[in-house]
Amino acid sequence: MTDAANLKREVCDAIDAMSASLLGVSHAIHAKPELAFHEHEAARILTAALDAADLPVTRGAFGLPTAYASEFGESGPEVAILSEYDALPGIGHACGHNIIATTGLGASLALAKLGAKLPGRVRYLGTPAEEMGGGKELMAQEGAFNGVDAAMMVHPAGVDLLTMPCICISEVSVTYHGRSAHASAMPHAGLNALDALITAYQAVAQLRQHIRPTERIHGIIRKGGSAPNIVPDETSGLFYVRAANAEDLAPLKKRVQACFEAGALASGCTVDIKWAKADYLDLKTSMPIANAYEANARSLGRDFFPLSKMPAGSSGSTDMGNVSHRVPSIHPMIASAPPHVVIHNPEFAKWAASDLGDKACIDGAKSLAMTAIDYMTNEGMREQAKADFAATAEGSARSVAAAYDPSGLTDIGGCGCM
Repeated sequence: MTDAANLKREVCDAIDAMSASLLGVSHAIHAKPELAFHEHEAARILTAALDAADLPVTRGAFGLPTAYASEFGESGPEVAILSEYDALPGIGHACGHNIIATTGLGASLALAKLGAKLPGRVRYLGTPAEEMGGGKELMAQEGAFNGVDAAMMVHPAGVDLLTMPCICISEVSVTYHGRSAHASAMPHAGLNALDALITAYQAVAQLRQHIRPTERIHGIIRKGGSAPNIVPDETSGLFYVRAANAEDLAPLKKRVQACFEAGALASGCTVDIKWAKADYLDLKTSMPIANAYEANARSLGRDFFPLSKMPAGSSGSTDMGNVSHRVPSIHPMIASAPPHVVIHNPEFAKWAASDLGDKACIDGAKSLAMTAIDYMTNEGMREQAKADFAATAEGSARSVAAAYDPSGLTDIGGCGCM
C-alpha cells in the first residue's frame, strides 16, 4: 500500500470514528436554520468542534462576524477546505448546507489527526452567506485565499456529479417612490409606485424573449402597497440576472437597468436601483482535482451521473465560482436525496437530515479528505492543475475585475445564489 493509500485509510477510519459527533453537528445546524450573515449558532457549533480538537481557530475571520478560519500543517501544498452553513428563507436547509458544513468539518478534523504525517497544509474556512451576500467573495477580498494552492468543497444534490453547472449572477434591488392619494376620491393626485414596478416587471418579461439561452432574469415583488384604496407611494422588488460569464453579464445588466428606468419614466415616479457589490462568477472546475475526487468517491460506492446527460439550461450559481477564478477549485455534487428531489424545495430540507443525507456527510468528508491527500502527494496532478489554471488566468483576472460593478452601476450588500 502506498503512503497516500495509507493516509487515505487513516482519514477514513478517523471519520468513521467520529461519525456520531459529525452527524450531531449536521442535525444541530439543520434544526436551527439561519439566514446569510446571521449564522451565529452554526458558527458556534462548528468552531466548538475545532476547539474540542485543539485546533487553532479565528472567529470573525476576514471581516465577517460569522466566518472562521483554522490553519494547520507544517509545510507543503496548502489546500483550502470550505464549509457553508446558511439556510434559505422560509424553507430552511433546502439546499443542504448543514451537509456542506459537516463534510468540510469532518475532512479537516480527519486530516488534522494525521499530525506530522500530513503531507501539506490545510486552511479550513467557514464561509457564510452563500445563499445571499457572496460571503466567499467578501472573504477573498480580505485575503482568505491568498497563498492557497487549491480549494474544495462538496454540495448536496439528488445525484452525484463531477461538478455543478454554474453561470454568473448579479442581484439588483429596485425601489419606486410615488405619491399616495385616495384611489377612488382623487386618484389624479397620486403617483402609483406599483404601476412603476409592474411596468418594469413586464418590461423584464418582454426582455426575456430576446436574451441568450444561457441567460436568465427572474424576480419578485417584495412590497406592493398597503391597501387597495391607497395609491401606493412605495414599492420594491428583488431580481436576479444571470449569464454564462462576466463579459455577457455586464451588458445584460444594462438592459435590465433600462427596464427599471422605464417603469419610473412611464409612471412619473422616482426609482432607486441598487446592484450587488460583486457578482457571482461562473465555476471553473479543475479537472485533475475533480477526477481525483470522483475516483475517491467511487471507492466508497458512489456512482456519478454523466454531465453530458444533464438537461440543457439546468444551471445555478454559487460564490464558489469566485474562488475558482482565483485558485484551482472543485465543487462536486453528492447525492443526499432521491434524483427527483431538487434543491431549494422544502422536500429537500427533509432529506438533508435523513439517512441518505447522513451518508452524504460521511462519504463527502472522506472524499474531500482523500482528495486533499491526493493533491498534496501527487506532484503530477498538482502541476497539471496549475497548468490548466494558468491557461485561463488572464480570462479569470478579467472576470474577477468585471465582477466589481462591471457596468458602472451602483451597489448593494447582497448577491444571488443557486
